[in-house]
Formats: sequence, C-alpha cells, structure tokens
Amino acid sequence: MSAAARRVADSAVFQNIVLGVILLTAALLGLETSSALAERYGPVFEAADLIIQVIFVAEIAIRLLAYWPRVNRFFLDGWNVFDFIVVAASLLPQAGAFAMVARLARLMRVTRLVSIFPELRLIVTTMLRSIPSMGHVLMMLSLLLYVYGVLGFHLFREQDPDRWGTLGAALLTLAQMLTLEGWVEVQAAVLDDYPLAWVYFLSFVFFAVFVVVNLFIAVVINNLEAAKGEHQAEADRRNPHHRLLEAIEDAQERLERLEALLRESRPEGPRGAARRPRGEARPSAPAP
Repeated sequence: MSAAARRVADSAVFQNIVLGVILLTAALLGLETSSALAERYGPVFEAADLIIQVIFVAEIAIRLLAYWPRVNRFFLDGWNVFDFIVVAASLLPQAGAFAMVARLARLMRVTRLVSIFPELRLIVTTMLRSIPSMGHVLMMLSLLLYVYGVLGFHLFREQDPDRWGTLGAALLTLAQMLTLEGWVEVQAAVLDDYPLAWVYFLSFVFFAVFVVVNLFIAVVINNLEAAKGEHQAEADRRNPHHRLLEAIEDAQERLERLEALLRESRPEGPRGAARRPRGEARPSAPAP
C-alpha cells in the first residue's frame, strides 16, 4: 500500500492535479471578493470550496501513507509540515472563535504554490537564510541613519522644519531618501541657504543606498549559492543512482591522487627532462 501511495505521490499527474486545485483555489478566492458574484453564486462557491478541501485532505493522506509505517519521516521536511498545517487549519469551522483562523487558512492554500515548485522553495530558503546574516548590515545602516539624522537636524532644522525639525522627522526623511524618491526636492529646499548641502545629500545617497544596499544583495547572493548547494545535495540523495554516483566520484578522486603521486615521483634528468622508463630505446644519432 505504501509503495503504491509513493508512486502516486511522486507521479507528475498527481502533482499537476494538486497544482491545478491550488490555482482554482486562488481564482475562487478572487471571485469571492465580488459581493455581486458572492450573492449570486454563493452556494456554488461553498460547494467548490468543500470539494477543494476534500482533495487537499486526500492529498495529505496519500503523502502520509507513502511514508508508512515511518510516518514521522514525513514531518522531517519543513515544507511537508507547512502543507499539513495549512490543510489542517482549513478544517476549522468558519464560524465562531476560529472563523478568522479558518479564513486565513483558506488564503494560505494559495501559498502552497511555493512548496510545489523547487525554484520558489529555493528563493524562500535563501530569504530565510539571509535574515541572520543581515544583522550586521542592518546595524551599519541604523548607525548611518542616526549619524546623518542628527547632522541633518542641526544643519537644516531652521530652513526646513517639516523635514528636519525633529530627530524623528529627520530619520523619516532619510528613510524616504533610501528609496531614491524625492531626495532632489529635499536637497533643493535647503540648497539656497547651504550651497554645500549637496555634499551631505550625495554622500548619504552613496553610502546608504549604493554601498549598504549592495551589501544586502551580496548577502542574498552568498546565501543563494549555499542554498543551491544544499538543494543539489538533497536532489542527489533522492536520486536512485546516488550510491553509484558517489562511487564514480570517489574513483575519480582516487585516480587524480594517483596521477598526482605519479607526477611527483617521476625523476628528472640532468637538464630537467624526464628520465626515460626502462626498456625505451634511445633516439639514434643523426647520420653524418
């Protein structure tokens, strides 16, 4: 039974059906936002939602059965846990204390698209891995905003009190400038009184936007490469020929080591040329 369930769960037809149901769920949720359609086709929407829920429960049951009797291995994968929680939460009654949770669970069904496509899972994994690495970058950005905020407060509070009158307003103005939106107008408001104000604004744009933002990009790219490596390793482990591939790679490494040892142990002649192996004939001298 578990072998049959595993074949069904791994089949492309099964995954395409689940994908189609998720897309149907997204379309249904969008149609329900129309009050006219909800009033006219309310029973149809409810029946469709019930059918979708039955399909999702059957899908989770098949995937659990594929791990039988070691069902706990199903929950070792975070994406499996995510799918199980979404389906289980959508079984809550849509009235009473759990009404809001049930509505959110219905909306979370659409996000299951992420768990189906490996590329989307890779992006989400990269984002989650990048959060701890961005702590120092955020600290640097916060320090930069604070220094420029205090400096801008002392320089421009009299000329433009709406933007620089308080430290909070100055920080909000700098946060707006991080998006490169309207910073030219902010500069123009004080440039007549402070002709060198362009140094302040251009230096902030350079350090805060180009340098710090590029650091964010570098962190994300670094974690993306690491996540790709883990994803490839996981795909290799799931490959039925994984042991054969490992044996081939091990044989290649041993062959490379043997070739390196052979090159190191080969003696050289007096003029740097490699000494001939035994049995090899010497080249004949040219005729006079």
